[in-house]
Amino acid sequence: MQEAGGELVKHYRELAFMGFWEVAKNLKTIFRNLRFCKEDILKFKPDVLILIDYPGFNLCIAKWAKRQGLKVIYYISPQVWAWKENRVKLMKECIDKMLVILPFEKDYFKTNWNWEVEYVGHPLVEVIESYKLQDASFRLQALPAGRQASGFKPGDKPVIALLPGSRKQEILKKLPLMLDVSKSFPGYQFIVAKAPGIEDDFYKELLKKYSNVSFVANQTYHLLSQAKAAMVTSGTATLETALLGVPEVVCYKGSPLSYQIAKRVIKVKYISLVNLIMNKPVVKELIQDELNVKNLEHELNELLTNESRIARIKKDYADLKNLLTEGGRASAKAAGLIVNFLKP
Repeated sequence: MQEAGGELVKHYRELAFMGFWEVAKNLKTIFRNLRFCKEDILKFKPDVLILIDYPGFNLCIAKWAKRQGLKVIYYISPQVWAWKENRVKLMKECIDKMLVILPFEKDYFKTNWNWEVEYVGHPLVEVIESYKLQDASFRLQALPAGRQASGFKPGDKPVIALLPGSRKQEILKKLPLMLDVSKSFPGYQFIVAKAPGIEDDFYKELLKKYSNVSFVANQTYHLLSQAKAAMVTSGTATLETALLGVPEVVCYKGSPLSYQIAKRVIKVKYISLVNLIMNKPVVKELIQDELNVKNLEHELNELLTNESRIARIKKDYADLKNLLTEGGRASAKAAGLIVNFLKP
């Protein structure tokens, strides 16, 4: 949005906390940010307030905004079909138009809550299609741990991509396990996708013991486009990896307290978007204690050598893309619906 000319008042990194315990520890900061956001909205006086994802924060803002007489549009629905379904009553009261990006959500809201929402397709489809149209001759520049940037030739060794997350707390839980796996695959180059905003030294310290591991910054799609397989933290990255056609194993490991709470309140069968959308186990999910070096080694070997499994994953990926394009071009459709909503 900033690149498109929007004014960035506060970055989401200052607002986002992952896990039940982590949220509890940062309540003072969260309340301070809520106050800041409300004051800024009143100062700006918008014709419509468009809230995007981030439900813990944005639903508080939506409820407040409705009391101020503001029109509210919500883009990317809270995952109420997974947990906190009781939020839907509040959502219906304070959201004037809901735009959803997962194909099953339209039926969910209509069938269970008699709420007509708009399915616009998934924005990642067009983002990745746009990337694929770029010059394919891009040369990936890797940053070996502890050394200066140097040229990396993808043809030297096949590439395994590591996407350990975007926050330090989740990276520290998962990346060390992923790195240990590299010892069992000396014929491959393991490359970590660096998260924006995290300093290089954080990664260099973690990677310094591994000779066949490096990292790249701001080049995740370039990395995935050259990867034979990937180890990916649960979240949007699992869908990006699938849309780029890379066989993956999905990784999740939280704090013990947060995990025990999540087990009791979350109602879905899968944690990855790929499996949720397809409603079947397209990709392997290694969760909490199952996420260990032995299991990662086994799954990675399968993704590299089991031809029938690779073919099945690629077929499921193609079906996934078809599902996500049924709504149309997400960004253009969402923008059109918002403009039409504001017309007298």
